[in-house]
Amino acid sequence: MIQYQIRIHKEDGAFWGEFPDLPGCFTIGDTREELLEQAREALSLYLEEARDPLWKIPEASHRAGKNYEWITPYEDVAIPLMIRQARLKKGIGQRQLAKLLGISVQQIQRLETPGKSNPTVKTLSAISRVLNEQLEIRLVS
Repeated sequence: MIQYQIRIHKEDGAFWGEFPDLPGCFTIGDTREELLEQAREALSLYLEEARDPLWKIPEASHRAGKNYEWITPYEDVAIPLMIRQARLKKGIGQRQLAKLLGISVQQIQRLETPGKSNPTVKTLSAISRVLNEQLEIRLVS
């Protein structure tokens, strides 16, 4: 899963947070809980910049401390980026992946675009098989 840490600050009774790995990505909240909710939205909006296929997805660093929390972007942002990262990790282009899956390059582009991707479980399973990556789907309450 794609996750980034937010560094939480408390000032004058309110909270604000910044993502050290994502320059310019920050948010505020009246409470810590509100800040964490806002952080997910801020992270998702920041990562939507990945709509540009040439935009390099920043690496997440691990930092220790009680002021750091891991934040996961919305699924419609995280899943396309995970597909892109898995493809790039294998060193293959969109055209080659499309051929392996028997679909068009435009479909691959859509699958890798945050906000435009809505893959079925069957599609995710096929991508997982072709890229030799493990697909794990869990329902958590």
